[in-house]
Amino acid sequence: MSHQLTIEPLGVTIEVEEGQTMLDAALRQGIYIPHACCHGLCGTCKVAVLDGETDLGDANPFALMDFEREEGKALACCATLQADTVIEADVDEEPDAEIIPVKDFAADVTRIEPLTPTIKSIRLKLSQPIHFQAGQYVQLEIPGLGQSRAFSIANSPADVAATGEIELNVRQVPGGLGTGYLHEQLATGDRVRLSGPYGRFFVRRSAALPMIFMAGGSGLSSPRSMIADLLDGGVTAPITLVYGQRNAKELYYHDEFRALAERYPNFTYVPALSEGAADAGGGVAQGFVHDVANTHFDGDFSGHQAYLCGPPAMIDACITALMKGRLFERDIYHEKFISAADAQQTRSPLFRRV
Repeated sequence: MSHQLTIEPLGVTIEVEEGQTMLDAALRQGIYIPHACCHGLCGTCKVAVLDGETDLGDANPFALMDFEREEGKALACCATLQADTVIEADVDEEPDAEIIPVKDFAADVTRIEPLTPTIKSIRLKLSQPIHFQAGQYVQLEIPGLGQSRAFSIANSPADVAATGEIELNVRQVPGGLGTGYLHEQLATGDRVRLSGPYGRFFVRRSAALPMIFMAGGSGLSSPRSMIADLLDGGVTAPITLVYGQRNAKELYYHDEFRALAERYPNFTYVPALSEGAADAGGGVAQGFVHDVANTHFDGDFSGHQAYLCGPPAMIDACITALMKGRLFERDIYHEKFISAADAQQTRSPLFRRV
């Protein structure tokens, strides 16, 4: 039995199937509710239940406190409807956002290749075309685990349309069940299932400002797709990529970005290593991403838009550097790569192993 869900302040009413979460129903009908983990752990998708009845599901008590439950709050990624319901969500209008309903896909693994000692590229041939904005991600089901993991699409929309394949860059997380399976058991020819696209990490083209991309680790996936999409589309605004890794062995797509910098005069590539930059050849800076970016721009980031993707510590350091360098917070967009396995090692109650 389905129920109706009215989402304020949009004033939109949608159908929600029995057992379906509010978030899943909204995304599959092209309505965006802010979210992140999709497992009831982070609290990003918190909404206020104004009327009706819900089952709060498996919401973590740290993400949804007891007093919030008493106030009628719920996590949209966990809550299901027991009756027609009205909620209020923190929804901002995004003029550059496309309305793209989430869909389910089957996919065949066509290629697996190592990019670094810890990161693999996985190419998946989709059962049907996917439309997405560069920077968005998919949820890949892990066979035998009963859970999904989020991975950004690493190739551009044009490449996906031409090949029918998406590329995922997967870093093996120590102790991670999902990434361990993908690195150690997944094979060419296997069939997997996924859903998408998800997320609001995409270029705000309407601003027409020079762009700075700052990435670390496997956080290069989204910027690679976004930069290729911009250059393929003829964007002439200055684009700078500052990309950091620990050492030269972990620096991937290095030659690809150097070739793009030679081909496009408006694109600048600034690779950075925290260890052994002198051994990596010319043009590689020594230091962390935020420090190298600060040096490259002489401490002045004003008049830019910044897109950050990588581990939380890197994101936080970059935001601090950008704001000290006179960039407004409204012009900073970021996507944190939070590993639940890493969080488990710090004994955080908010995360599970991945």
